[in-house]
Amino acid sequence: MLELIRKEEKWSSIIEKCDFVDFYHTYSYHQLAKRHDEEPILVCYKDTDKIIAFPMLLRNIDFSTYKDATSVYGYPGPITKNIRSGYDYSPFQKELHQFFHSQKIISVFSRLNPYIPGQKNCLSSLGQMTSPGRVVYIDLTKTLDEQWMLYHKRLRTYINKSRAIYTVKTASTPSHLKTFVKLYHQNMRRVNAKKEYFFDKQYFMDLMNCSDFETELLLAIDNKTGDIAGGTIFTKKDAIVQYHLSGTSEKYMGLNPVKLLIDEIRIRSTRENFKYFNLGGGVGSKEDSLFYFKSGFSKFFRPFNIWKYMVNESIYEDLVQQHKKNEHCQESLHYFPQYRHNR
Repeated sequence: MLELIRKEEKWSSIIEKCDFVDFYHTYSYHQLAKRHDEEPILVCYKDTDKIIAFPMLLRNIDFSTYKDATSVYGYPGPITKNIRSGYDYSPFQKELHQFFHSQKIISVFSRLNPYIPGQKNCLSSLGQMTSPGRVVYIDLTKTLDEQWMLYHKRLRTYINKSRAIYTVKTASTPSHLKTFVKLYHQNMRRVNAKKEYFFDKQYFMDLMNCSDFETELLLAIDNKTGDIAGGTIFTKKDAIVQYHLSGTSEKYMGLNPVKLLIDEIRIRSTRENFKYFNLGGGVGSKEDSLFYFKSGFSKFFRPFNIWKYMVNESIYEDLVQQHKKNEHCQESLHYFPQYRHNR
């Protein structure tokens, strides 16, 4: 049986029953991450004592009576309870397709989670799955010394130097958060980030106050001046720690404190018995300078997968042709769904 869930209480109840989840699956994060034209939904399938839950963002398609679905930015995808090796996913896949069809959902796009098992099997006969790149992670089940020895040698020297200059502090006041938001926005301007990455102050306040996952803001304080040199927000849920957002003062870019803050959360999270510390990948999943920065912390990588599903190919193609005619834009074979290209 498949059920559509919109209410927080039921959504949270299902999530907490599942075997392995990340903060990207929570109701709170979906409310934070959604845009004004997106509606968070949780599609829940039950088979006796088994559950498959798939969070999505539902959207209307302009100039039509149809809809499509996408995922929050990050690493969501389906999660499960009591699903073991050899499970037959075909009844779930059939019901999921029928659900999309009944809701007039023409296409679905979802980013998947590199650490949650079974997601590929769950969606195997529906649509197309590709891996545009890799993510870097630190294996927190290894000893602290084993983790440290996987750092690049120069990075170890850099962090040791940083520990002599900065003191790490957990943010505890509104002024701490206000300063971090300012530094984060400075960072975004420095790298010419897209508009959607300039989260407002309310986003950060809500993120810090979410009750269904833990959010931690660590600050690096200059020992001489007392200034906040930089800060990083990490999230924790079940076995996974996520490196979420960071900001550094222009004045301290020469000895970037973010490297120290990543090292500090690694130590704390290992002692708290988390398993994975996900640093993520490069911009647009490319192996760029950001990816190189992150790979200095670990030799462990996992593929980052995305899932694309054309539920109704005929209507999908009609929408693509209509979009090309209305928007006068070039076709992009890599963008999905194509009828939203250049919007």
